[in-house]
Amino acid sequence: MKLSVCIPYKARLDNLGIALEALARQTIGAADFEVIIGAMEYSTELIALCAGFRDRLNLVTACSSREFHIPRARNLAMRNATGEVVVQIDADTMLAPEALQRLYDYCFAFGQRGCAVGQVVGYDNNAGGDIDSVELRPYEEHLAALRDMASAPDWPADPRFQVDHNISWAFAWTGLIALPAAAVAADRLYFDESFRGWGNDDLEWGYRVCASGIPIVLRPDVYGLHLPHTRDAAANTLTATANAGRFLRKWPRRDVELAFLAGDTRANGLWPSYRASLARASDATGLGVAVGAVDGGTALLIGVPLDEADYPVGREHLAYFDAGANVEILPLTGIALPYEPGEVALGRIGPRIARLPAVYRDAVLAEAERVSRRVVVDDGVVVDDGVVVDDGVVVDEDRL
Repeated sequence: MKLSVCIPYKARLDNLGIALEALARQTIGAADFEVIIGAMEYSTELIALCAGFRDRLNLVTACSSREFHIPRARNLAMRNATGEVVVQIDADTMLAPEALQRLYDYCFAFGQRGCAVGQVVGYDNNAGGDIDSVELRPYEEHLAALRDMASAPDWPADPRFQVDHNISWAFAWTGLIALPAAAVAADRLYFDESFRGWGNDDLEWGYRVCASGIPIVLRPDVYGLHLPHTRDAAANTLTATANAGRFLRKWPRRDVELAFLAGDTRANGLWPSYRASLARASDATGLGVAVGAVDGGTALLIGVPLDEADYPVGREHLAYFDAGANVEILPLTGIALPYEPGEVALGRIGPRIARLPAVYRDAVLAEAERVSRRVVVDDGVVVDDGVVVDDGVVVDEDRL
């Protein structure tokens, strides 16, 4: 078996029917791939749908009555995979007929240890707001629309393929992505089931793929169509924000905080200029956050100059903390901080933060105010109880 196509599923039967029809029409031989559905429900309708493809697909359905979470459903499917390559798609991804053949031939036929990302055309990453109702068309109509888009002058149409690829993991959306099953097993590349609801579970997984030394490569010639479905955008935003914070707490790194602030696609375009801004502001390679104790409470010093290895350039930062305190350095600028609101007793903004472009400087100030019960800026401005004061006068409150 060359490929195992894994699909997480719950209560999206119409989409899944078109996705399975597209898989049944792949140009690759039916004996060369399997389809595994990780279904977080016991549904007679789902079983009936799958039974309709029993003569056309090598189809396995793993069912569980546990609470639905996308990472859990993906893992349920992935742990039943037997192919050389694990392919993750969504229940609303309709693959072009040549997709799986190209994916294997171009990316894995010689045993390559890489992660291939295909286009998912029409996916807007929750940007389009609520969708209350949809009308799915027959497979042939969706395919004709996809063919038209593939021949248009603005192809590739997926927004990830229209910007520079600077932060590899930030494009690891699971609408269409694949890597060797051996890499999944060797590096334990399963999805983190502590991520709940929609958003960022795939990016955190992609971060670990990169950290395992596996290159993530965009393949515009491997593509599919995102099928429409109902959506509660506000609910998605709520869980995506919570999951972004979970991601940052797990992996506090500059690329992660930039994606938190700017979004994954936009962060890729900003990354080179962002790093250049940090070098100018720090007179080194970047800026970091020192975490220690002041008067026994957790304190942050934001804006510590760091070298290429993310070690402090000097020892001056230690003077801000209690004598003998254990001081940790986080390789973060401070535009996003891995703390809950009010979790930190004291946040201090170092003078080099003032050298940053306004958008990043203001983000640092806002984050410091969010996580700290008291904030001190080295020019003497103090933020206390959510109000910026200088000698008792409110100043620049709107910048927060």
